[in-house]
Amino acid sequence: MSQNISAKLPEEFSDLMRTLLRDEFAAYLKSLDSPREFGLRVNLLKSSASEVKSLLPYLSDAVPWCSEGFYYDSANRPAKSPHYRAGLFYLQEPSAMAPAALAQIFPGQKVLDLCAAPGGKSTQAAGFLRGAGLLAANDVSPSRCRALVKNLELCGARNAVVLSESPERLASRLPCFFDRILLDAPCSGEGMFRKDPAAMKAWSVHKPQQCIAAQRGMLFQAAKMLRPGGRMVYSTCTFEPGENEGAIEWFLNACRDFSVAPVDHAILGLSPAMPDLACARRELAGAARIWPHRQRGEGHFICVLEKSASSGEDAPLLENTSKKPDLSLFHEFCDRHLTRRFSGNFLLHGQSLYLAPEGLPGLDGLRLARSGWYLGDVKLKRFEPSQAFAMGLSREDSANSLEFSSESGELLRYFKGESFEVDAKDGWALACTGGHPIGWGKVADGRMKNKYLKSWIEN
Repeated sequence: MSQNISAKLPEEFSDLMRTLLRDEFAAYLKSLDSPREFGLRVNLLKSSASEVKSLLPYLSDAVPWCSEGFYYDSANRPAKSPHYRAGLFYLQEPSAMAPAALAQIFPGQKVLDLCAAPGGKSTQAAGFLRGAGLLAANDVSPSRCRALVKNLELCGARNAVVLSESPERLASRLPCFFDRILLDAPCSGEGMFRKDPAAMKAWSVHKPQQCIAAQRGMLFQAAKMLRPGGRMVYSTCTFEPGENEGAIEWFLNACRDFSVAPVDHAILGLSPAMPDLACARRELAGAARIWPHRQRGEGHFICVLEKSASSGEDAPLLENTSKKPDLSLFHEFCDRHLTRRFSGNFLLHGQSLYLAPEGLPGLDGLRLARSGWYLGDVKLKRFEPSQAFAMGLSREDSANSLEFSSESGELLRYFKGESFEVDAKDGWALACTGGHPIGWGKVADGRMKNKYLKSWIEN
């Protein structure tokens, strides 16, 4: 069905796109009136491409720049699958998968997602880390952090902290600390006009210039936090050269210990950047653009930046001096209801118990939404496990698990928060579907009290 978006484009924006695309402008207009692409990305912490494809046989081609991403037709609804609620995959616009895929994130690294909400790139980075290392997911908006927290918990990330701080405050506390930084900068949103018509209504001829100052500031602060030899990926969802090639040209002039790491456009199916339009240096052609009339995705710009290994010494690790909590009730819970204990750096904030990622520095004074893997609450005489704890476990970790078939009525009742009779021994039980955890239940005399997180229940 035609969306007729091309007829509604602001005149000033159409003039810009004619300049950028020349003979391809008509093809771009046609793409706006064509159906957009839908994609999902396999959660490497919980599943594999082969498993998800067997569960969702309607998945089609792989996303060229993201081996764990797949396209699907809009007639399908993977979010209705119980496997989505088990965290096996994340719904993500295909172009948005490119920045984290190009960052070359490996287990054991320290990774910062500076503008992280709602969590697509953070959950992707968590999958690449495979539970080893540190992921710091930050968004300056506390309200947007709520979705970020939920998505990280749903994917089973155990080594993530969630912050809500300005880039300046983070840079003052964490200089030369991160191996990888993702900076998906707030932008004028021109690349999202097909996906989100509201972005077109919010656009004005002045908006790109308003965004440029903020983007430059974020780039400058992010550079301070990257260790020598580290890699930073800057991305936007706009076509405006000043926010893309122009922003990187300014940055390279301001931070001379950085260079562009060229993208292999041919192998990944991406288009080269366009430095001539921003009077930028030729090396910026090594950055990438995604055009909706050339690639199967919305408009995007991605530039991979590397910091010279000789640009200075690594910053010393900031010491975490948090007081060690009493873990007796938590260990008692593990001994009774799980098949293993956990070790590491535990933090107690009020009643909430966290297992902090290895190498977490002292973050006192910074606004934290999550201090690591949220295990549950330590109450007067008991430990009560959290939804996040369940999602980070495997079925084998539980001494008492309940398996619900993906087609069963019990599973639907569980997701609605209902309690019902079950065949299981008394105590805390890990509810699963397809062998993957979905939450907790507490069994007594053959009846399970549902502990599925209320805020996750869909009416």
